[in-house]
Amino acid sequence: MSTQFQGVIPPVITPRHADGSIDVQSLKNVTKHLIDGGVSGLFVLGSSGEVPYLSNEERELVVTTIAEANAGAVPLIVGANEQTTNRVIEEARKVVDLGADAIVVTSMYYAIGNVAETETHFRSIHEAIDKPIFAYDVPVRTHFKLPTDLLVRLGRDGVIAGVKDSSGDDVSFRQLLLAAKDIPNFDIFTGHEVVVDGALLGGAQGVVPGLGNVDPAGYRRLFDAAQAGDWAAAAREQDRLADVFEIVYTPGGRVSGGAAGLGAFKTALQVMGIIESNTMSSPMLSLNESETAAIREILERNGLV
Repeated sequence: MSTQFQGVIPPVITPRHADGSIDVQSLKNVTKHLIDGGVSGLFVLGSSGEVPYLSNEERELVVTTIAEANAGAVPLIVGANEQTTNRVIEEARKVVDLGADAIVVTSMYYAIGNVAETETHFRSIHEAIDKPIFAYDVPVRTHFKLPTDLLVRLGRDGVIAGVKDSSGDDVSFRQLLLAAKDIPNFDIFTGHEVVVDGALLGGAQGVVPGLGNVDPAGYRRLFDAAQAGDWAAAAREQDRLADVFEIVYTPGGRVSGGAAGLGAFKTALQVMGIIESNTMSSPMLSLNESETAAIREILERNGLV
């Protein structure tokens, strides 16, 4: 019953120059690459954008740069990433002023809360912010799994406009789709790059894929095939994207899990000539020449370079 948001909404990466400063031109290039690839929206200041590592000034620069490059082409869904309710409200007001069409909010983190406090958290933000709010279920970062009954209750009450699910819990994701299927204006997105066809078949409105930075057109083809009911074509495209996703495993255990995934996306975009450098936010390590060569091979066999 989606009436607001659907389709492919990648979490935009944040390019840096070799000296660590934000690469504004490369960020504009990425935004154009995504829009040209047919995305339905842009998720700004998410995990793939390395938001925990960005200073306040860098966050503002990222949002304004993407908003300028986007020029109203697609909705901007912007993360308001802070630990507790009042800090989230403060951050949300900032990004709304910078051009956010909707905001994305996690449960509290660092602070130790429970379900009741989490419900108050979302309701308080809704009261303070006059924009659609997406709940971001990402327990690997918050150490708190958003319960299905809470999300459904908040959806029915109009507190949240939907859910961006990066829990990796496909059982609870399917249960959420079933429980929320009759809620109007409630849009559910998977952040799981390699099971998008199954999520769409189950009734999800779309996908927020980090790998979409690399191949937005592939995810658009997958979504369009699903919309047309051509599930065989959707599966074929998903299988190809699953092979492209192999880029995230090229570092092995040399770098952290976060640096491996985001570093692979950046390195792929560098190989494709879209960004200047694959530099990561400190203290994360960037991928090296041998890892870059392995990523190039994967991109070549999938027609991306």
